Amino acid sequence: MSPTNITHALDEAVVAIRKQRTQPPMVGVILGSGLGAFGETLDNPTHIPYANIPNMPTPHVHGHQGILSLGSIEKVEVACLRGRTHAYEGHDPNTIVFGARLLAHLGCKAVLITNAAGGVHPSLHPGDLMLITDHINMTSINPLVGPNIDKLGTRFPDMSEAYDRKLCDVARRAARKEGMSLCEGVYQWNIGPTYETPAEIRMARALGADAVGMSTVPEVIALRHMQVRTAAISCITNLAAGVSTTPLDHQEVQEVASRTQGDFTRLLRQWIVLAAQEIG
Repeated sequence: MSPTNITHALDEAVVAIRKQRTQPPMVGVILGSGLGAFGETLDNPTHIPYANIPNMPTPHVHGHQGILSLGSIEKVEVACLRGRTHAYEGHDPNTIVFGARLLAHLGCKAVLITNAAGGVHPSLHPGDLMLITDHINMTSINPLVGPNIDKLGTRFPDMSEAYDRKLCDVARRAARKEGMSLCEGVYQWNIGPTYETPAEIRMARALGADAVGMSTVPEVIALRHMQVRTAAISCITNLAAGVSTTPLDHQEVQEVASRTQGDFTRLLRQWIVLAAQEIG
């Protein structure tokens, strides 16, 4: 897809969404595997299936509902992507990040990205929530490869603070306000869909990764390119290969994510309110 086609596709999607809800969102949320129920907690919601949004790719993985939910939390306008597409589904990089770019195009000034991840660090356990402080891209995929889309951002965006320092502080404050424990660590993006081998997990740990997953990084790159402030939280849903003593299973990922919905929802709601104050 050419740069002109990408911006045109985003414009078409925004026009269709504005016909159903005119208020521009301030905060965006991307909800990972098994975490989409958060979209049901919005006040005065508008729910739009991805299939009804021009050019919006529809995920085909269990746990990704494929719904854009728009609403408010304590008068903060929010847009939630309930599910995402992945590189392992065979999509090109621009398709993978279309939803993230759409949130920015709708007006979001900050986006909180979430995912389900495998715990690599021995201190992490299923059900833990981990604030991502940095990432490692092991896929050789970057959504900015090719002609730069000048309307979206600069040719060479800085990634030294990919995860906005102040928004990370907001997440810590939100956790304290809710009396919750929030771990922190580095997330490594692997393409999937296979889970990692024990040797690959040993390599990830040697490189400094605390958790591994199959998403998030391309969205962060695309949003930083557009100068949208980002933060990200992993729900640790399983122990990685070589750490776990049982075979890895996607059903387990969804079940653990579902069990953490209560804490996860409380943290997200508090983060959104505080983030809105931060970005003003």
